[in-house]
Amino acid sequence: MKSFNVPTREEVSENNQAIFDKLKGALGFVPNLYATYAYSENALGNYLTLSNSKTSLSAKEKEVVNLAVSQANDCSYCLAAHTAIGKMNGFNDDQILELRSGAASFDNKLNALANLAKDVTENRGAASESALEQFFAAGYNKENLVDTIVLVGDKTISNYLHKTTDVPVDFPAAQPLTLETV
Repeated sequence: MKSFNVPTREEVSENNQAIFDKLKGALGFVPNLYATYAYSENALGNYLTLSNSKTSLSAKEKEVVNLAVSQANDCSYCLAAHTAIGKMNGFNDDQILELRSGAASFDNKLNALANLAKDVTENRGAASESALEQFFAAGYNKENLVDTIVLVGDKTISNYLHKTTDVPVDFPAAQPLTLETV
């Protein structure tokens, strides 16, 4: 039985209160999933450091990975959040749905990235040879591969935290992915 409430600012440590204040200043609110990390003295800060670390992937490419991984892990919270972020990064609704399916017919390079992210997630890290070949043939390099796998791990952490705690989604719900939507 899941019984996780979203902790309020007053219920978290001083260190996490400071992070809440920064998040509220930057985003206008503290997302429920981020607040849930604050049950731990260190997890919220550690996760944000990982999430905001430098990478060889562009913001758009990061959203490709986030969408494909969140769909593969069936995380309603992250799908909602990254649908909103994907739109802020220039993707339209149809493109977001396609990216969630692990494809991008509108861009060969992003197609290879989405496919690899889905493949790595579904195969628990054991990327298929064909996904790797497509990724490298699209122009990505070994640095991009490592950064993609780190991002898969980053997103999987949040996917798992939400799937375990089931805290309320505080972003507009993502459209369900069906055969008709892709």
